[in-house]
Amino acid sequence: MALKVLSALDVAKTQYYHFKAIIIAGMGLFTDSYDLFCIPPIMTLIGRIYYPKVNQGDSDQKQKHWFEVPTVIASTMIVIALIGTSIGQLIFGRLGDRVGRRYVYGVSLMMMVMGSFGCGFSLSRLTSMMFVSLGFFRFLLGIGIGGDYPLSATIMSEFANKRTRGAFIAGVFSMQGFGILLSSLVTMIVCLIFKACADELISPSELKPMENVARVPPESDVAWRLILMIGAIPASMTYYWRMKMPETARFTALVERNTSQAAKDMEKVLNVSLSSIQEDIEMMNTPNTRAPLLNTYPFFSREFFRRHGRDLVAASINWFLVDIVFYSLNFFQYHTFRSLLTSKSRVNIYDDALQVAKLQAIIAVSATIPGYFATVYMIDKVGRVKIQAGGFVFMAVSLFTGARVYKGGSDSDPSVGFIVLYGFTLFFSNFGPNTTTFIVPAELFPARFRATCHGISGAVGKVGAIIGSVGYLWGSHDPPDGHAVSRMLSAMGGVCVLGFFVTYFFTRETMGRSLEENENVDELTGVWFVRFWPKKFWATRSETNIGD
Repeated sequence: MALKVLSALDVAKTQYYHFKAIIIAGMGLFTDSYDLFCIPPIMTLIGRIYYPKVNQGDSDQKQKHWFEVPTVIASTMIVIALIGTSIGQLIFGRLGDRVGRRYVYGVSLMMMVMGSFGCGFSLSRLTSMMFVSLGFFRFLLGIGIGGDYPLSATIMSEFANKRTRGAFIAGVFSMQGFGILLSSLVTMIVCLIFKACADELISPSELKPMENVARVPPESDVAWRLILMIGAIPASMTYYWRMKMPETARFTALVERNTSQAAKDMEKVLNVSLSSIQEDIEMMNTPNTRAPLLNTYPFFSREFFRRHGRDLVAASINWFLVDIVFYSLNFFQYHTFRSLLTSKSRVNIYDDALQVAKLQAIIAVSATIPGYFATVYMIDKVGRVKIQAGGFVFMAVSLFTGARVYKGGSDSDPSVGFIVLYGFTLFFSNFGPNTTTFIVPAELFPARFRATCHGISGAVGKVGAIIGSVGYLWGSHDPPDGHAVSRMLSAMGGVCVLGFFVTYFFTRETMGRSLEENENVDELTGVWFVRFWPKKFWATRSETNIGD
């Protein structure tokens, strides 16, 4: 028999505090995605302001590359935040297990707030110094973002009941879609306001024949800074409520070994009486109750790898693979659909950023957010493994088909079929591995290592995001034959195929079981840690013996 307080958590009815916890934890993911995915229109504005030179003799093909931030700088601005995110996941994941989820939860949030404001207050208008300052604060922002991933997932998993735990964690992660949408809406609103207040706005095509600098309103340098600083508002609003959250009962009972305090904390937030969850002395001495309290093997020990090595490797590889695709497709939508956008030479600075943000918002509403909703609805009915494996399969099919359908070349408009396939890819990434890779690590590992292992999985995932983003940006920039995007899509399809096999052979299902039941599965079952072969093998042998 398990601890009363943990059993009560597993069977607790869905109530007000569960939804409150989703909002409190989800606001971190909301801010994360806002800050990470506002960068495409921001780079558009910065390119117009800090790289204003034009060559009137350029062809229409070359004019499409006017005002672009140099590839090495653009990739650095993306990568520096992702490196910070990876480091933050490792640091805060470990601190969450050593110090407590609640105590470091507010620290990561404040780092996000400071990073957002710091990005807006980049110290100089001198180009080189501006990028150095922006890079530093995006790195700081990334550390705060990284810290939020393992803490939000762990806290939500430890508060939820086992029947709807997947939906609750997916609900937290679905806030990422709304963060992407808000970053686009804020960009559009800011640009429209600044455009309405501008005295004179001309497109580069209207320059006099001898002019080689496209002038921009001086106040436009404030616009992109304002967009970045607005990202601090949701995080700031959430800080008070995060500090009011009690420590999770599982951390208090299983890590701090204080079941009495765990019961008192749980009584404060969930509709249960203290008498029904207060542990009896006799209850504490039963073998099943002592088991989770007596697991004292250290982190990264031989016993840890025997029990949890396969789960950690599988979770990390799956997250690595999906982030290669997810971040590439989301960061560079404007690049894939460049031919649908008006040439930079024919629009002013605000309209240029507007069209990038509008494209991002349309894709978020039509594909990204519906994918999150589908996962919330289906995750506790279908299961994590089926959704993750199916998502990888449908992503691969969409990417391979899209690579064949894509016309190639920046002068060719993508067909309706390609646009639909692109949307399907993003839909099934969210109704699939992008969401489940966030959920599964929060359910597989013991309370003592839960945030740490989630942080490791996420950090490996962000390495994949770095590889995918930089590879896509450099691989699709000025291709000699116009088919680089098709090749990149095919490569990402191959990544999804690999993700399907890792999921199918190595990822364990966690649906419908308590967190303690998930952590106690014997990892030695399996041929080379493959998850299902022995069960089928021994079942076949048993049937054969019975028949004999």
